[in-house]
Amino acid sequence: MSSSSRDALSNRSAGAAVVAGVLSLATMPVAIAVTRWSQAYELLDAALAIPLAAALGGVAVALCRRARARIQQTLGRAGGERAASLGRALGAAGFLAAVTAALAVGVYGLLELVASK
Repeated sequence: MSSSSRDALSNRSAGAAVVAGVLSLATMPVAIAVTRWSQAYELLDAALAIPLAAALGGVAVALCRRARARIQQTLGRAGGERAASLGRALGAAGFLAAVTAALAVGVYGLLELVASK
């Protein structure tokens, strides 16, 4: 295997960014689905997955940065530029979904507080 072939296969951060981004984006819908299928949990219990979704989104963005740094260090030979971009977009979307869910839970809590007075 030539050195350029090795370099093209060595940017694993880009692929890992995509995986982390997909997991981040899927966390909240999966948590909500679990509460719907399980009789032991209620919808509000899905809020426990919010920190996980946010953390995975942050990990995806960090891995994207690492992948892009690798691409620049190897003058593009490491490859994975499109995967890194996709990972960043998915990670950002997953992080924003977590923020949106946190806002929804916060508004719900506020409304419960106001309604109980």
